[in-house]
Amino acid sequence: MTAIAYILAGLIGAAIIVIGARFLIAPGAAAAGYGVQSDVVDRSVLAYMRVKGVRDIASGLIVLILMAAGAPHLLGWVLLAATIIPIADLAIVLGAGGPKSIAWGVHGLTAVVMLVAAGLLLMS
Repeated sequence: MTAIAYILAGLIGAAIIVIGARFLIAPGAAAAGYGVQSDVVDRSVLAYMRVKGVRDIASGLIVLILMAAGAPHLLGWVLLAATIIPIADLAIVLGAGGPKSIAWGVHGLTAVVMLVAAGLLLMS
């Protein structure tokens, strides 16, 4: 069970790093993938996207560092706490009138995978 949880956690960590990098490199495409349209010409909007990108990269690195440290129980608690992020993302996309398919299919599914991984890690 721990091996499956570690694989899920590793995929989550790596994916959020890639998503963060995408917000730095291709912010318009990243915003659309998130489920919202944005005006990347507006410097203020672009600044917020960069903030999101850097914070996503840091979040992914935290997961990978906990994995490398061999701290499955702590990793489980961190993933459980961090599940609020995709749940909030889901609510944000729905509240902004974004695509329900992205809200539930991306953010909702991410929350479920994180809860499963956290549960497996906490049971180990």
